[in-house]
Amino acid sequence: MTKGTINVKTENIFPIIKKFLYSDHEIFLRELISNAVDATTKLKGLTSMGEIKEELGDLTIEIILDAKKKTLTVRDKGIGMTEDEVEKYINQIAFSSAEEFVKKFEGSSEADSSSLIGHFGLGFYSSFMVSEKVEIQSRSYKTEPGSKAVKWSCTGSPEYVIEESKKKERGTDVILHIADDSKEFLEEHKVLELLNKYCKFLPVPIEFGTEKKWETVEGEVDKEGKPVEKEKTVPRIVNNTNPLWKQKPVDLKDEDYMNFYREIYPMTFDDPLFHIHLNVDYPFNLTGILYFPKIKKNIEVQKNKIQLYCNQVFVTDSVEGIVPDFLTLLHGVIDSPDIPLNVSRSFLQSDSNVKKISGHISKKVADKLEDIFKNSREDFEKKWDDIKVFIEYGMISETKFYERAEKFCLFKNTAGKYFTFDEYTAHVKDIQTDKEKQLVILYTSNTEEQHGFINSATERGYDVLLMDGVIDNHFINTLEQKFEKTQFKRVDADVVDKLIVKEDQLPSKLSTEQQDQVKPILEKVANTATYTIVFESLSETDQPMIITQPEFMRRMKDMSAMGGGYSYMGNMPDHYNLVVNSNHPLISRMLEAETEDEKGKLARQLFDLALLMQNLLKGEDLTRFVQRSIEIIK
Repeated sequence: MTKGTINVKTENIFPIIKKFLYSDHEIFLRELISNAVDATTKLKGLTSMGEIKEELGDLTIEIILDAKKKTLTVRDKGIGMTEDEVEKYINQIAFSSAEEFVKKFEGSSEADSSSLIGHFGLGFYSSFMVSEKVEIQSRSYKTEPGSKAVKWSCTGSPEYVIEESKKKERGTDVILHIADDSKEFLEEHKVLELLNKYCKFLPVPIEFGTEKKWETVEGEVDKEGKPVEKEKTVPRIVNNTNPLWKQKPVDLKDEDYMNFYREIYPMTFDDPLFHIHLNVDYPFNLTGILYFPKIKKNIEVQKNKIQLYCNQVFVTDSVEGIVPDFLTLLHGVIDSPDIPLNVSRSFLQSDSNVKKISGHISKKVADKLEDIFKNSREDFEKKWDDIKVFIEYGMISETKFYERAEKFCLFKNTAGKYFTFDEYTAHVKDIQTDKEKQLVILYTSNTEEQHGFINSATERGYDVLLMDGVIDNHFINTLEQKFEKTQFKRVDADVVDKLIVKEDQLPSKLSTEQQDQVKPILEKVANTATYTIVFESLSETDQPMIITQPEFMRRMKDMSAMGGGYSYMGNMPDHYNLVVNSNHPLISRMLEAETEDEKGKLARQLFDLALLMQNLLKGEDLTRFVQRSIEIIK
């Protein structure tokens, strides 16, 4: 037996590691199993090179839980270690890295620690976050005469013990004596949860506990001649060693991709719309499968669904920085050993490969969308309502994606017809170009609430786009910057003849003096702090009064509600224009009424009708309007 002291000057190395090395203590199991996989993979590599001649046997990694002894063991049958290798890799290299980490840490703030950790190889020491003592028992694959297995143990202080082990099999056991403050890791369901989270697709079989299965008994049948099945207890293998993204796309069917989607998202009930299989080996290594989900109204709910793996080891489902922000709306798996990670495999370090990978994924997504659009436009249009948010988000945030997507991004009008940008411009150019040679694109955000305005526009032969998506306000701003001599105006932003001004206004039947007489009547029913009274010479067939909200004011408030950088607008009260049609007979009748009471009642009724059209008439005012309308009918 050999006792020794690790050559570190800092006595508090383990408390520091335990506190700052990992943001989440449960990662220890992933790190230990990853090491076991590495040891197994190296053994296979040596065999393929002819350095090992004998049969390797079963290479399954075992996770052994003993709640009574308060131990959790990770056992592999990989290359193992000699005593010299334990001394080198455990006592020297890793601990010197730990000491260097501590030195760096002592001069840094706690907030900086996560960026420092990435420079040090401390994976094994994550075990001390949950253990009061850690043992290693290892037998090397090397079979020199007199070679012995070795046992290393440490309680988290600089002192360690190395002695001979009775271990007979090749490989390494890492035995954790779980600390009292980490008893949750002695519960089977918790260990299984971690294995499913981090090790579900590792390339070496991982066994944990047992499960019951029904198996057909060969040669036995029941009275009805059916095969007899008996319940059998078998070792539980927790991982799929050959996940779909590692397989060749040519060998897979749509059904395989759908089944894999349900495997990684068992609680998702909506099937994805389509998928992309990534398979790149130059200039970086990248595999994966990305799915286009049916995007719902809440964009934030859609994020953090892409799972990042490094050589089939789960790293994180927060992939910001690896893919553009808009691509985080996709679901699926990305696996790359070329994405630089820190020791906890949880934070990205800045690297040129990340930008290349990000750009490649964005290009592949654009390729897939363009391919579907070109080869099956009808199918693309059917999917449009589900994917438009994703495409618009990408066009807003990524210039290169916009340049690709403007070929297949669609407009949908209130008649349910779809157009590309160029198609729509050609469709409305002749009729919706105003006298200033500006193309005016009308849109609605709610066909029911703005129905009257839509109807007024379509009666004049104008077309109205349906722009009711959660980010359409932002998207419209982007389009106005890209389109030449084009304005987007919501159909209820003004009376239609003011939205698209084609010629001089109709002459007004009300003189300026008469307008001055009407105005104080309206000011008694419409709060001037909220409504600006505006007289317009419209057609007699138009409404007598119309309430509009200026495009700029409404758009800024809508963007403020989404956190669009105009938060100050959200605190401003709503303000509207009360547009009075000076050519409508009912406005003239208001002046002809004999009493002020009659004038006021007519003004109130017309104002309430305008409010009703904009869904602004509510509460007590709505009740009075109904009662007044009944009296008028009587």
